Order: sequence, then C-alpha cells, then structure tokens
Amino acid sequence: MASVTSVVVVDDHPAIVAGIEAWCAAADPPIEVLGSGPTPAAAWTEPGLGADVVVFDLQLTGSTPAYGDLRRLVTARRRVVVYTLREDRESVLTCLDLGAAAYLTKTEGPAHFVPAIRAAAQDLPYTPPVMARAFGTDDRPDRPRLTAREVDVLVNWFACESKEMVARKLNISVRTVNTYIDRARIRYADAGRPAHTKAALVARAIQDGLVRLEDL
Repeated sequence: MASVTSVVVVDDHPAIVAGIEAWCAAADPPIEVLGSGPTPAAAWTEPGLGADVVVFDLQLTGSTPAYGDLRRLVTARRRVVVYTLREDRESVLTCLDLGAAAYLTKTEGPAHFVPAIRAAAQDLPYTPPVMARAFGTDDRPDRPRLTAREVDVLVNWFACESKEMVARKLNISVRTVNTYIDRARIRYADAGRPAHTKAALVARAIQDGLVRLEDL
C-alpha cells in the first residue's frame, strides 16, 4: 500500500486553509493535512515538522514577500509548494531560484494543486500555468536562467556515466537529479530552444556559458 502524502499549511487566511483541507480530503487517495498556522512556525514544530510538503503563503503578515522564510525551509531540505496571491513573474522566478518545488497562485484550483503536492512529495517536477508563463516570458539577459543547483547537477551529469553516479556524488536521490534535469529542459523548451536529448542539453549549456568544454 502506498504511503499517504502529508502537508502542513502556512497561511494566515482561515478560509484558504479550510479550502486546502477540503481539496486534500477529496483527493484520491486523500492527502493528509498534519497541521496549519499563520506563520512558518507551523512547519518547524510538530505535527507539521513531519509533513512531506510545506504549502507556503508567500505573503504572510508582513508587507514584503517572505523570501527569507522560504530560503530557510528549502535550505533545511523541506519540499515547499508556494501558494500565493502574487502572480507577477519576478515572484515566481525568485521563488523557483530559491528552490521551491512549485509555485501556484490562489486562482489555480485543485486540478493543479493536488498534482503539484503529489509531485513535490516524490521529488518530481510539475509545472502549473503560472510557472509555464513565467518561464516563457523570462526575458532576463541570460535566459534561460538556471539556478546554481540546476547547473551543478547538469555539469555533473554531463561528466558522469549515469544519474546514479551523480546522486552519489552530490548526496541526493536519483529522483532529485531527475527533477533538476527536467526543470532545465522545461526552461529551455519554454524559451523556444528544446533539448530533448542529453547531447542537445549539453549543446545548449555550452552555448549559454553554463559549462565549458574543459569541464566535461
């Protein structure tokens, strides 16, 4: 029997928490909500501390996005799905650069919320519409912009014979290796430069200066 996916909800709006609890209960199989609270403390204390995924409202009680709290959760290797009212591209890209597993807006319903939670729990990629739009309109000078960790995984994958070797070298799971590689592919595809093979991805990375031939 598959294990039950669990979440902790960090959100200061009781109506949002109630809605998430209803979606999780209606999911097939159900997702267990271990706890909730208006501050990140809900994710750092029991029972939320043991949750597979942290559902995180980026705009908590303060007037600025809670990037610092998101960074601390990701640094502690928590799987975080940002669930917020903010729909601007910079917020999406900043959260993904910080290491969020996925970014959802509160206009996106359970059809995206539930798959995003399940994917995050398994270290698999999931791209809701708001993420796809952010990737597709990323016109920053060095687009597609990969995170430092994505580049690190790519460089090691290019130089290794297998993803298992990369996982052992970086002390992460094979699934996590796949997640970073898939994200890089999505960013390139959304930039109009798909890279379906390892060779194509190497070529893209070299073109963009992410890796050097001597690094391979």
